[in-house]
Amino acid sequence: MVQVDVFWTYAIGAGFAVAASRQIEKEPEEDKGAWYKSPYFAANLLFLSVLFAPSGVCLLWAFPSWETMHVGDRNMPAWFVTLFASTNITQGVLGYWVAHKLIRAGSRYLALLQMLLGYFLLFFILVHGWDGTGYQRFFSATKVDFANWDITNAMHWLVSDVALTLYLFGIIMIPLMLYLMTSWLRSGAGRTGAESVQDEAPEMWVNAKLILFIILGGALVMAITASLLVHLVGWWIALAVFSALAYVAALRKGGYVHRWAMKLLSARGD
Repeated sequence: MVQVDVFWTYAIGAGFAVAASRQIEKEPEEDKGAWYKSPYFAANLLFLSVLFAPSGVCLLWAFPSWETMHVGDRNMPAWFVTLFASTNITQGVLGYWVAHKLIRAGSRYLALLQMLLGYFLLFFILVHGWDGTGYQRFFSATKVDFANWDITNAMHWLVSDVALTLYLFGIIMIPLMLYLMTSWLRSGAGRTGAESVQDEAPEMWVNAKLILFIILGGALVMAITASLLVHLVGWWIALAVFSALAYVAALRKGGYVHRWAMKLLSARGD
């Protein structure tokens, strides 16, 4: 969806950098400014430009109402479509660059939080949106469905043309993204001097993909919590309460996200 892809793309770029964090740390000092020459950045750029951006354009052309959360239609201006296609690449470049800078500065956890932030904002838009109807817009295949929202829309959406197209793209992109990230994590751990990857964190390499899903699940729970708070107490009070809850329960040292992040980063915290 147009409204969420800008955050998802940023999260993908940051996530690729985090997965290659140990390799980035070992980059020669003279190459630290040449982040764009890294093979990991090249893989990030290829993934975004060959798969992610074209999938977004395809969805926008095929399902313009759904892709714009039922705000736009086929009559949207050409410059908007062009900008959308561009940001599906540029935001991934930005996410990688920010995470790369943080990793080089010795803050791998802060780099991982860039990925978490992108996914949190993605999920918040899908769950809440700007008017509390995000999930209704997502689970309505057409503008008519959204205008006549009923919870049964969700069941119909699961077998709609929109959903079937998403399944196809997901089957291609998500396994590839997970494969790249976990393989980079594995090879990076092998550079630490341990006799083998398993010597350092044996349980991690069996469950690396699971740990990624657990962290992203945390982003989804945070988004749902934020949406509920907005509904209950309004935007400003919700922002204050959510910020405190997120820090205490998830983001601080020893919190939910921090604990799993340290496992993903081989427990070598920043």
